[in-house]
Amino acid sequence: MHKYRVSIVAGVGLLGASLFLVIARPLASAQAEQSSVVFNADGTVQLPTGFRKWVFLGAPLTPEGLNNGKYNCDAAGENCTKSNFPEYHHVYVEQKNVDAYLKTGDFPEGTVIVKELTRVLNPTFPDSSRMEPSGRGYFNGAYNGIDMSIKDSKRFANTNGWGFFTFGHHPMPYEKTAAEKPVAECAGCHIANVAATDMTYIQFYPLLRDKPGY
Repeated sequence: MHKYRVSIVAGVGLLGASLFLVIARPLASAQAEQSSVVFNADGTVQLPTGFRKWVFLGAPLTPEGLNNGKYNCDAAGENCTKSNFPEYHHVYVEQKNVDAYLKTGDFPEGTVIVKELTRVLNPTFPDSSRMEPSGRGYFNGAYNGIDMSIKDSKRFANTNGWGFFTFGHHPMPYEKTAAEKPVAECAGCHIANVAATDMTYIQFYPLLRDKPGY
């Protein structure tokens, strides 16, 4: 069954009679048109803007000092990180799409999730923590990159309806455009671990997980 969004346009005819025009569009299409993402002709997307005004969902962290792997190495196999995601992940979603998720348990077509990274602030202990007046812990340092995911079931049919992009994992300024990342780099992990929750790590974000409301 196809769902449609209905718009009613009112006007006045030549003889003064009221006219009403009913326009029906497929709902998925209407939602996709409202997406904040801008695609270029070559399929790349533009760097998102204004996302820090969106709903902030949370900031997961896997600090270097608590891990001992080998990730994100350069071409020579050097300058690796000990954790795959050593930065805070500040996650933002537009309120209209958070509202939809809280009602339905799924994000609508056109949803954009932005993940802005920040390094841990100047670690002074082996576990990457530091002392501040509030105590020993982890604190936000400099911005260090942007990742973005987009829900578009037609465009990204091969990866459960979501496309994944990165504008660089490095200090600002970020790249202006980004191409979809290979499945092995992003989508594959989401498919393996969170396919049942709309390809999103809902368990890390209490607003979505527990649905307490605003």
